[in-house]
Amino acid sequence: MRTGGPRRPAICDRAICDWRLHARSHHSIVATMNDQGASDKPEDSAGGGFQSKRARQLFGHQSGGNPWEDAAKSAANAGETAPDQAAQAAEGGTALPTSSAPYPKHASYAAPETTEEPAQSPIITDVDDDGELTKLHPNYKLLMRIGAVITALFLMIAAMVAEGVLGPEFDLPLGVIMVPALLLALFLIVRLPNARFNARGYQISRDRLRVVRGIMFHSDTIVPFGRVQHIDVDQGPIERALGIATMTLHTAGSHNASVHLPGLGHELAVQMREEIRAHIKRESM
Repeated sequence: MRTGGPRRPAICDRAICDWRLHARSHHSIVATMNDQGASDKPEDSAGGGFQSKRARQLFGHQSGGNPWEDAAKSAANAGETAPDQAAQAAEGGTALPTSSAPYPKHASYAAPETTEEPAQSPIITDVDDDGELTKLHPNYKLLMRIGAVITALFLMIAAMVAEGVLGPEFDLPLGVIMVPALLLALFLIVRLPNARFNARGYQISRDRLRVVRGIMFHSDTIVPFGRVQHIDVDQGPIERALGIATMTLHTAGSHNASVHLPGLGHELAVQMREEIRAHIKRESM
């Protein structure tokens, strides 16, 4: 007969044994999983581990570059990481690719587009007070000469009437009125159109138009395109026959509210009008 303390029931010994067996089984399963995880997840030589390397594959190149880098730089970065990939493959690990997936084609990821300035039109020059002016169409000289001929005809008719009326009354010599009138008519027809044509010109730049005219009373007007309200291109019957036109710029304000530029080729006048309209449209956007 055994003496000592009270004997534990057999059911308690069985529960303790079951608990110990369960603990040993759980410990062996955890150890096995850790061993498999260590063999499946090779450590990164840079110290980032498998997770950091996988994250770089999702969000960029393995070398740390960005997906939008050029191909040469990406290839160089990939070449630097090639020894690590080869070492991982030799150890039996899974080598990760050295390039990322295609960059998302979305407007928010697109590279900023460079805004190019519109090409300069051949009719546009730099406005310079001392620069050479652009001459008007040669047919404009002929137009002024036609106008001078019409004026000279009226002048000669008036001189003939005056000499016929005043000559007998004041006993004037013959031709005292007709000769000066004839000389003045020749000056109006021959000399004046050349002088007016040489004194006129223009310069057009990206934002303004310069108009120069006048012989005795010289005028030099610069019209900023920002003040232009509307533009007219007019042709009379003689201008239409000569293929020229007059461009008129109507501006805001009372002084020089309308600036006329005659003697332009019709096609050139239309092109200048469109250039000015395009500038006003760009400035208003």
